Amino acid sequence: MENKTPTPHIGAKFGEIAETVIMAGDPLRAKVMAERFLDNPVQYNNVRGMLGFTGTYKGKRVSVQGHGMGIPSIGIYTYELFNFYGVKTIIRVGSAGAMDPDLKIGDLVIAMGACTNSNYAEQYRLPGTYAPIADFGLTRKAVETAEKLGYRYKVGNVYSSDTFYDEYSSLADWQKMGVLAVEMEAPALYMNAARSGNRALCICTISDSLVTGEATSAEERQNNFTNMMEVAFSLI
Repeated sequence: MENKTPTPHIGAKFGEIAETVIMAGDPLRAKVMAERFLDNPVQYNNVRGMLGFTGTYKGKRVSVQGHGMGIPSIGIYTYELFNFYGVKTIIRVGSAGAMDPDLKIGDLVIAMGACTNSNYAEQYRLPGTYAPIADFGLTRKAVETAEKLGYRYKVGNVYSSDTFYDEYSSLADWQKMGVLAVEMEAPALYMNAARSGNRALCICTISDSLVTGEATSAEERQNNFTNMMEVAFSLI
């Protein structure tokens, strides 16, 4: 692996980031994870305010970092982590909007697959449509942990949109295909993992419902969505 660190977006030197990284869109959620879960966390990144920390969890070395909003942003950070820092596993924890009427605020969605309207896969020049999927081992263990802890969850497809404000209101069409929830990052994470020969999983907490109109505040999403974090850290 060619040493190209620090990168334009991550200020760490090679070796300062663990082989397993748990990521969140909001860098303040990464800070919360470092404070709540890590022993002796050391900050390795503050470039563009995208906080990153490395510490230990139950004796195992792990890093936590923000990845920003949207497929282009997570695409940059996870590419650099996989290809320049020797990271082997990335687990995203984030929020999602429920499309499945059975999902309630606070429920977990374990994203086995990620549908998208993004053109991220065009760079690979594939003669067809690529289906981004999670690592099965991580998915199975996440399900086992959610079962053990008694958390409400569903496993299946999410829809990862490039548009937060959707003029066409296309979510109903995805709902008809059994898609559970909408978020904005999973496909780039899964594709970068696949292309680099590594592992990835996205675990989301339902922050709002497109069915009932319920919603949570930004502060609640930042500080209180700890169930998905506990599941993520169980995978280390």
